[in-house]
Order: sequence, then structure tokens, then C-alpha cells
Amino acid sequence: MLERWSKINGYRDVLAISLPLVASMGSITVMQFTDRMFLANYSVDAITAALPAGIASFTSISFFMGVANYTNAFVAQYTGAGAFTRVGKAVWQGIFFSLFAAIFLASMALMSGHLFDLIGHSPHIRSLEVTYFNILTLGAGLVVLSSAMACFYTGRGLTWTVMFVHMAGAAINIPLDYCLINGVGPFPELGIAGAGIATVTASATMVVIFSLLFFSPGNRARFGTWAHRGFDIDLFRRLMRFGLPSGIQFFLEIFGFTFFVQMVGRLGDLELAASNIVLSIETLAFMPMIGFHIGNATLVGQAIGRGLPEEGAYATISALHITVFYMMGIAGLFVFLPEPLLDLFKASDYTHQEYADIMALGVILMRFVALFSFFDALNLIFSGAIKGAGDTRFIMWTIAALSIGLMILPVYVAVEVIGAGIYTAWVLVTVYVCALGVAFMLRYRQGKWKRMRVIETYPHDSATLQPPPSTAFHGEAS
Repeated sequence: MLERWSKINGYRDVLAISLPLVASMGSITVMQFTDRMFLANYSVDAITAALPAGIASFTSISFFMGVANYTNAFVAQYTGAGAFTRVGKAVWQGIFFSLFAAIFLASMALMSGHLFDLIGHSPHIRSLEVTYFNILTLGAGLVVLSSAMACFYTGRGLTWTVMFVHMAGAAINIPLDYCLINGVGPFPELGIAGAGIATVTASATMVVIFSLLFFSPGNRARFGTWAHRGFDIDLFRRLMRFGLPSGIQFFLEIFGFTFFVQMVGRLGDLELAASNIVLSIETLAFMPMIGFHIGNATLVGQAIGRGLPEEGAYATISALHITVFYMMGIAGLFVFLPEPLLDLFKASDYTHQEYADIMALGVILMRFVALFSFFDALNLIFSGAIKGAGDTRFIMWTIAALSIGLMILPVYVAVEVIGAGIYTAWVLVTVYVCALGVAFMLRYRQGKWKRMRVIETYPHDSATLQPPPSTAFHGEAS
């Protein structure tokens, strides 16, 4: 264990590249958490509508985010190969894709009424869902663009920059969120609409900061971030070849949980409110660990670019040890101290009986989350490893098969056909998460990812090749 600390891609390297990403994901989690906590304290209807509408919006964004985020693998592998001027060109292809995504996503607001009619929640909840969804979707292109531009830093291992940008977004979002929801000072009381406006404002802030950094004189000189702004059809096609499966995978995964939440809503307002609260708390465990997922994908990508896949394997096991340790701690907290976490979401207009019922159900649902936490760690780390190498098609087909076969169809049959209750639905979700972890672990152990590569075998600008640094995270300038 001690020797793994200091070796290349050991614990120290994994923590150095991943902890800033954990903090970045943590800032996003805090924004979501406080957003829902403010809404829960504002009214029961607001928090009941927030998660279905928020997840529906994120589902709409998820495909485009999955594609844009795959820019990270290109940046990582070009960095490992030392082809630095290709880095700027790769990011630009992600930016072009993001602009297309922004137009498409904004048009989703035109069909939101029909979407939430199909979901079938009560009329007063539906009205709030449509309002929240429309605001988030109109600003969704900013989220995709921010993701693509962040890859310029995550792919090179300069994750502190991403952390500070996300923290700046949180610093804008949280106080603005509170003021716009509740009508504090000069701000109007907008309720759930205020929460959406605050979120979009934070996304716009992050895009502005990333743009200023991306086009700095040093980055323009070294990475060609302005000179290589043209559309490169060959590189764009390669991004689509590997990124589209990644986008479909991400969409299917998010869609599965969106479908689950909507089905739970058909069981009743109590079941929906309790599940919404528990899933919001679950993000405290899951979202920060995406930092290790991205960090490990970056280290594996850089190792592949250097032609040293075994360094990527060493990083993966190091990341797995850290992630499992964390998730087991979180699982213990969910089992032994669920009440204080649930109490954060107590709305001012809950009756005593409503609060008691939600608390009793929430305590049991928290145990389901604790049960699948270990397998979530396997899922995040092993899928990150094979994704960083380029094994996106396997991930896509695995998510498709398991989400449809173990969650979407079974949950529909259980709720709509058999008339089963909330516990059956949560058992099916738990089985699905566990199956994902096992499937990606087995794929990783096959070792096919070691022979994959998303960039050219010989970069076009090979004259610029330089030996990469021994670790990805040294040198935070640029």
C-alpha cells in the first residue's frame, strides 16, 4: 500500500488529478442540493416538481453532454502523445458540436407541455414542472459548451482550474438561488422559476470564465486555441465515432433513472416525495465520485497516448481502492444516520403526519442506496478506464441492454401491470446498478482496452511532439 502512494499513477497521482474534480463535482452537487433544499423549505409542491422536471431536463441534455465530454479523451491522448497543437483543434470540434446542441435543446421548450402531460402528474405539479423544465432547457446549451471547454483542462490533468471555475459558478448560483426563490431584497419571489434562472446564470458565468482562459495568449501560442479554430471534418468525424456511443450511453443511463422517477410518481405523492429526497441525498455520494471517474479516464487516456497502457491499469486500481473506501463510508452514514440527512428536506408546509410518513419511507430507501454503493464504485472506475481508451461502443450496448432489461421494462411491468409498490421498484434499481458494476469490471479484466486508441497513430503535427511530463498534474499554468 505504501509503495502505491509514490509510484507513477499511484494514490498520490490519482488524488492530485481527481480531488479537484471531486471538488468540482462537489460544487455542482452543493448547487443541486441547496437548490432542492431551498425549494423543499419553500413548498411541498416545489420540491415534488423539482426532481422530475430537473431530471427530465438533464435527460434532454445528457446525450449532448456525453458527446461533448468525450473531447476529454482526445485531449488526454494527444497530451500523452505530445501533440499539443492538436489539443486546441480537438476542443474546437467539441465547441462546434455544443453550438448545434444549444439550438436543438432550446427547441425542446416548445414540446414541454406535451411531455409532462404524458407523465401524468397532478395538474398543479405539472404546471411547476413545465416552468422549471423550460428555463433549464433554454439555457442547456451553456451546460454542454462548458463541458466541452472544461475538457481542455481535464484532459491535460490541470483539474485545479476546472475546480475554481465550478466554484465560481456555485458562488453565483447559491445566493442567487435563495434570493430568487424567496424574494429577498430587490429580487422578486419567483419560487421554482427563480431556481431555474439562478442555475442558467451560473452556467453562463462558467462559460465566460472558460472562454477567457481558453483564449489566453499562452494557450493561443502553445495549443493553437485561436489559430486552429476551423472545422476539421476528419477530427470531427472521429469525435462523433467515439463520442456518439458515449452520448447514447449517458442518455440511456439518465433516461432509465428519469423513467424510474416518473413511474414512482404514479404510485403517489408520498412515494414520489420520499424518492426525490433520497435521490437528492444520494448525489452526495455519487456526484463527487464522478471526479475519480473523469480523473481515471484522463490518466488512462494519457497512458494510451504514451503507448504505456500498463500505467493506465495501475491508475485504475489506485482509483478503485480510494473510491471503494469512500463509498463504504458513505454507505455506513446512510444506514446509521439517515434521519439528519432526511431532515434537511423538511418543508415548512408539511403536516406532522406527512413528515413522519416521508421520514419512515426515506429511512428504508436510504438502505437501498447503501446496498448498491459498492457496485457504483466498480461502475464509475472501470467504465472510466475503458472509456478513456476508446471502448465506448461496449459501454453503450451494455447500458442499453441492462437499463432496458433490468430497470425500464421491469419497473413499468411492476408498477403499471402488476401493481407492485415502491419497494419492488427500488429493488429493481438496485439490481441494475449492481449489474453495471459487474459488467464493466469483467470488460476491464479482459484487457481489450489496452489495444485501443482514439487519436491518429501518427499525429499530423508530429514535429511538435515532446516527451510528456511524468505525471499529468504538474504545471498548473496555462
